Amino acid sequence: MHNNRVVILIIIIASSLLFIPFTGITHLFDWDEANFAEAAREMIATGDYLSVQINYLPFHEKPPLFIWMQALSMSIFGVNELAARFPNAICGILTLLVIYLTGTKTVDRRFGLIWVMCYAGSILPFFYFKSGIIDPWFNLFIFTGLYFYIRSITHQPHLHMLLSGLFIGLAVLTKGPVGFLIFFLTIMVHLIIQRFKGLPPFSSWLIFTATLIVTGCFWFVLQIAAGREQLMMDFIRYHLRLLRTGDAGHSGFPLYHPIVLYFGVFPSSLLALATLSRKTNTVFPAPGLRLWMIILLSVVLILFSIVKTKIVHYSSLCYFPITFLAAMFIWNYYKETRPISKRLSIMLIVTGTLIALAVFAVPLTARNSEILFRTGILRDSFAAENLKANIQWTGLEWLICLAFAGIIAYSAVSARNQKRHAFILLYAATICFTYLLMIIFVPRIEGITQRAAIEFYQKAGNEDRYLSTFGFKSYAFLFYSKKKPSPPHTADREWLLTGDIDKPAYFVTKITKKDVFLFRYSGITFLYDKNGYAFFVRYPVSQP
Repeated sequence: MHNNRVVILIIIIASSLLFIPFTGITHLFDWDEANFAEAAREMIATGDYLSVQINYLPFHEKPPLFIWMQALSMSIFGVNELAARFPNAICGILTLLVIYLTGTKTVDRRFGLIWVMCYAGSILPFFYFKSGIIDPWFNLFIFTGLYFYIRSITHQPHLHMLLSGLFIGLAVLTKGPVGFLIFFLTIMVHLIIQRFKGLPPFSSWLIFTATLIVTGCFWFVLQIAAGREQLMMDFIRYHLRLLRTGDAGHSGFPLYHPIVLYFGVFPSSLLALATLSRKTNTVFPAPGLRLWMIILLSVVLILFSIVKTKIVHYSSLCYFPITFLAAMFIWNYYKETRPISKRLSIMLIVTGTLIALAVFAVPLTARNSEILFRTGILRDSFAAENLKANIQWTGLEWLICLAFAGIIAYSAVSARNQKRHAFILLYAATICFTYLLMIIFVPRIEGITQRAAIEFYQKAGNEDRYLSTFGFKSYAFLFYSKKKPSPPHTADREWLLTGDIDKPAYFVTKITKKDVFLFRYSGITFLYDKNGYAFFVRYPVSQP
């Protein structure tokens, strides 16, 4: 027990060092990071913590739990990037603890530690704990709720079903009914495979249902009681629309999520594939949990491959089963002392090299954007202007990519030669690579893609001007201009463009929409353009 406490303390300290430092060094990215942070900022600005608002108008897309976390964080750290992302750093610490305790309880301590290594040492799982998006908490709640349901089948059904209902309810309160849908589909598939054997007793289902309703639905009930039935109807219609149609700018092809998971959850994704195809002589102590993880992976992957809207984090719940299967592979590797296959070794080397090349292509493209545009390789004029941003690359970024590819290759060869340190080195290299991406590459990418606009938003906020965008969707302009509570008509872009405004109104558009904007509206003064964005002002009639 004492040793277990020491391990838990080490995980807390190590994960804190991984997920908290440098979390606030980059501006929030439009849409999702700025979206939730702005809703939290408006809660603080209005003092209304029961309503989710954007631009001080009701916002029907998400329930409030994660936004409450951000609002609490902002009340401690101030309204800034660190505060917006800090809840996910805490989620990262808790996720690794949950993984360790689950792995230790179901298999052994070694497996728990290996699973922690696989999760923290994969690219996107690490990356998301340093972000300000909603999904890390949503995923943790679903996984924990599913785990307690699994426990309820054989141990203390009433207690574990109560806990399961609590966490699935929290998932619903975080992102909506899709949390329950994933949980329900996973259970139904498992029941069909098991021929409806192993159900918890009926009385425990009543406890689960009551807890789920109280936890997951209380905010929705409050909204209806406050006379906001239309908001709830808009919420339902929005989530149904996401299933049927691609959200603006977020459509994709059916294999979108498998490809994202293959590269994004490297190296665990390759080990998970090997686990599913590899025959082993070792009897895994938790075959039931293995089946559950495969079902969860399949349900999420199939569900969001069918859904028309394709966003990277929609399949992020798959990180749990993928890293579980990867941990299984490594656990068996140490038990059997058998080398990995030549095919897996080659796949690790090739995939790691492709990732390194893709990352290196960012500064290479930025430094040669003029050539790429003149030769027709780069045809998007907005992207070409983005790449003209005055961003200083060190010229040594290639060393990071080369070192990563080299260590991955060495680790793959070492695993082929049955070196016990091979997988520790593999995941350590990926952690270091991802950490350096966050510190060196991501701030520069942000500088290329949106910083010119962000700096203008901040300027407009300091000058107390109206501000809006044209031709592209944005939440960052609200967050960075720190818009104060205002009458509803000030959120109407048409009023800002044609109405009787009482102070200057700034507008931001992409250069690809510049001519359309000027043709459609009169009385607009062009200010300047920078890095793909064009900036305008409209003065009140009484002003020049």
